Amino acid sequence: MAKTIVVRQIGSPIRRPKDQLQTLVGLGLNKMHKTRELEDTPSVRGMINKIPHMVEIVEEKG
Repeated sequence: MAKTIVVRQIGSPIRRPKDQLQTLVGLGLNKMHKTRELEDTPSVRGMINKIPHMVEIVEEKG
Protein backbone atom coordinates (compact mmCIF):
# COMPACT_ATOMS: atom_id res chain seq x y z
CA MET A 1 0.00 0.00 0.00
CA ALA A 2 1.27 3.47 -0.87
CA LYS A 3 2.06 6.00 1.80
CA THR A 4 -0.47 8.80 2.19
CA ILE A 5 -0.58 12.12 4.00
CA VAL A 6 -3.53 14.15 5.27
CA VAL A 7 -3.22 17.85 4.42
CA ARG A 8 -5.37 20.68 5.85
CA GLN A 9 -5.69 24.21 4.51
CA ILE A 10 -4.98 26.74 7.26
CA GLY A 11 -4.44 29.93 5.24
CA SER A 12 -6.56 31.95 2.87
CA PRO A 13 -5.49 32.56 -0.74
CA ILE A 14 -6.95 36.07 -0.65
CA ARG A 15 -4.31 38.66 -1.63
CA ARG A 16 -1.81 35.95 -2.52
CA PRO A 17 -0.10 35.42 -5.89
CA LYS A 18 -2.14 33.50 -8.44
CA ASP A 19 0.33 30.60 -8.55
CA GLN A 20 -0.24 29.94 -4.84
CA LEU A 21 -4.01 29.76 -5.41
CA GLN A 22 -3.44 27.37 -8.31
CA THR A 23 -1.21 25.20 -6.10
CA LEU A 24 -4.02 24.96 -3.53
CA VAL A 25 -6.49 23.96 -6.22
CA GLY A 26 -3.99 21.41 -7.52
CA LEU A 27 -3.90 19.85 -4.07
CA GLY A 28 -7.71 19.76 -4.04
CA LEU A 29 -8.06 22.45 -1.39
CA ASN A 30 -10.21 25.54 -1.89
CA LYS A 31 -11.87 26.32 1.45
CA MET A 32 -10.47 27.02 4.89
CA HIS A 33 -9.95 23.97 7.15
CA LYS A 34 -10.71 21.51 4.34
CA THR A 35 -8.65 18.32 4.49
CA ARG A 36 -7.51 15.93 1.77
CA GLU A 37 -5.79 12.58 1.88
CA LEU A 38 -3.11 12.54 -0.81
CA GLU A 39 -0.52 10.05 -1.99
CA ASP A 40 2.92 10.88 -0.58
CA THR A 41 4.89 11.60 -3.75
CA PRO A 42 7.72 14.06 -4.46
CA SER A 43 5.40 16.23 -6.56
CA VAL A 44 2.83 16.53 -3.77
CA ARG A 45 5.59 17.27 -1.24
CA GLY A 46 6.90 19.98 -3.58
CA MET A 47 3.47 21.57 -3.80
CA ILE A 48 3.17 21.54 0.00
CA ASN A 49 6.65 23.05 0.36
CA LYS A 50 5.67 25.85 -2.03
CA ILE A 51 2.86 27.03 0.27
CA PRO A 52 3.84 26.00 3.83
CA HIS A 53 2.14 29.11 5.24
CA MET A 54 -1.24 27.97 3.86
CA VAL A 55 -1.26 24.21 4.54
CA GLU A 56 -0.26 21.81 7.29
CA ILE A 57 0.36 18.08 7.30
CA VAL A 58 -2.07 16.62 9.82
CA GLU A 59 -1.12 12.95 9.61
CA GLU A 60 1.19 10.60 7.75
CA LYS A 61 -0.10 7.08 7.08
CA GLY A 62 1.66 3.98 5.87
